[in-house]
Amino acid sequence: MATSARPLVSVKALEGDMATDSAGIPMPHVLRAPIRPDVVRFTHKLISCNKRQPYAVSTKAGHQTSAESWGTGRAVSRIPRVGGGGTHRAGQGAFGNMCRGGRMFAPTKIWRKWHKRVNVRMRRVAVASALAATAVPSLVLARGHRIETVPEFPLVVSDSAEGVEKTAQAIKVLKQLGAYADAEKAKDSVGIRPGVGKMRNRRYINRKGPLIVYGTEGSKIAKAFRNLTGVDVANVERLNLLDLAPGGHLGRFVIWTESAFKKLDEVYGSLETPSLKKKGFVLPRPKMTNADLGRLINSDEVQSVVKPINKEVKRREARKNPLKNAAAVLKLNPYFGTARRMAVLADAARVKARKDKINSKRTKLSAEEASKIKAAGKAWYQTMISDSDYTEFDVFSKWLGVSQ
Repeated sequence: MATSARPLVSVKALEGDMATDSAGIPMPHVLRAPIRPDVVRFTHKLISCNKRQPYAVSTKAGHQTSAESWGTGRAVSRIPRVGGGGTHRAGQGAFGNMCRGGRMFAPTKIWRKWHKRVNVRMRRVAVASALAATAVPSLVLARGHRIETVPEFPLVVSDSAEGVEKTAQAIKVLKQLGAYADAEKAKDSVGIRPGVGKMRNRRYINRKGPLIVYGTEGSKIAKAFRNLTGVDVANVERLNLLDLAPGGHLGRFVIWTESAFKKLDEVYGSLETPSLKKKGFVLPRPKMTNADLGRLINSDEVQSVVKPINKEVKRREARKNPLKNAAAVLKLNPYFGTARRMAVLADAARVKARKDKINSKRTKLSAEEASKIKAAGKAWYQTMISDSDYTEFDVFSKWLGVSQ
């Protein structure tokens, strides 16, 4: 990539400088490197493991008592028990992780593998990605930095800032650059850490403010800014991923001095030119020259060769079971409806014929014949009573209606 093709970044002059704002520094190649959040998160996780201190419980913890198992036959578990008598402690279980006052399960040891090895190439690619993200205002805003009053991104200030020695002057510089709101946010965020860490020399926590990057070795700017809460200072040749992407989150607000900004190409090289400071390191090449997919897809070159939009939507009909669905059977056998109708009519005719046949066999008696049949029944009943001797049974006599 030619230098003329890169955008120019203006250098902001401070109050009291002889020169005014200049627009003559081309954007370093590293600030246009591909942004890889996955590489940054993975590398940050490994690097952050390397500052841990070993910790472990005492090897004697839980075993500083004399206890022996009572063995079997006493209807208690075989856990070791404290000997003696006369106190509550006597007979209590000991040593086990389930016992009060016992050791923990799998006591921690200091010879755990605390540190993680990180490939040099991976560290460098992660730093390059983090640097590229610092030049994207949307990523910096998304990380929570207050950059609404910052005039330009990336923000480059003249080398006179490296001569600042006092914190009051440092605050004045931040106010001139519109970056003091972010430093104020970091200062106001100081709070007491929740949990046990507050008793382990890490009592206070706070948000991150701007990162000041200088280029001159031995500059006094580090002393001027070191007393500002959340504001970090780093040399351009010793940039750290933990400072550029705290927590593994891309988009740290970085303020560059002019000398540091000019050194970026020397330290990190370009896509074709290897770095002068990092042996054999060439910036990773992006997979796509233009990552704006929407612009690529809607370009005339692509739209002229793609197929037109198919506005005719063909929906597949749901398959229906002909054994259960009448409409599906009619498609396969149009005569099915007629046959079914004929079967229903035939069934109705058969039922009607059976009813007529039964009714024809039933003869309806006249009133005279019915009265004769009823009189004959009563006579037969009286004959049955007179022929049977139920008089000696009082209950039967009452039931049959015989008067004494």
